[in-house]
Amino acid sequence: MITASNLLDPRVLVAIPIYNEARHISAVLDAVRQHDYDIVVIDDGSTDQTPELIAARKREDQRLHVVRHSQNLGYGRAIRSGMRFALENEYDVLVTIDCDGQHQPHLIPDLVAATRTADVVSGSRYLQAFDGNTSAPADRRAINVQMTTVLNRVLGLQLTDSFCGFKAYRVAPLAKLKLTENGYAIPLEFWVRAADHGLTIREFPVPRVYLEEERSFGGALDNSETRKKHYIKVLAKALRNSSSRRRFMATEPGRVMTVQLHRDRPVRGRVDRSDQTTETQSP
Repeated sequence: MITASNLLDPRVLVAIPIYNEARHISAVLDAVRQHDYDIVVIDDGSTDQTPELIAARKREDQRLHVVRHSQNLGYGRAIRSGMRFALENEYDVLVTIDCDGQHQPHLIPDLVAATRTADVVSGSRYLQAFDGNTSAPADRRAINVQMTTVLNRVLGLQLTDSFCGFKAYRVAPLAKLKLTENGYAIPLEFWVRAADHGLTIREFPVPRVYLEEERSFGGALDNSETRKKHYIKVLAKALRNSSSRRRFMATEPGRVMTVQLHRDRPVRGRVDRSDQTTETQSP
């Protein structure tokens, strides 16, 4: 775990969850390897050339580790596998970065440095305007806004982007969280558990880049209304199992989301957004 002695020089692991990323994996690994960190690739049952490409890289890079799922278990399970690898191998800081070219590996050291003052450093694509920012697909932006608003109301947070996968974590507190979600809704469960355990949270501005807007969530989740209902269901389940014993109900009369909340005790999780500028953007 991070202590006073290793706060300035933590042992860092970069986890890259992948599924059929033969198009991007080499470039992402090249960029991440510019930093002196260990890397673990979590291959979530890829069926393209991804496993062969990773195996070739591993033969050349002794600090590249691979966790392979025998079948596709979901983005959330891949993230959980990365967290487990970091805990079992006693890293101090874990960075998660997606392999679709949307995240910026050159910012990894900045996220790592920010863990000196926070348990979780979460990238936000809406904290600051960057030259070259691209627009998020309308349905994804709308759902992000709605779910982030619910999380903030329910948990007392001040998030601006609840779904960004570019994050840095102090590893030791992750052992407390007991995450179970396997799919794309894992950020919702994560924020509930982080608040339950009083983790300190800081958002970090990152560019907003969408390279392949046609990327699929898979199956029914490609429908935005179905995806939103699934997210609400996952969040409600996480809150029912919350150690804070919060009760949550979200309904949609017409097209308006209504949140009813009872909180049995104060929420300790908090977001530090000091010295950051906020970009205002309509859904």
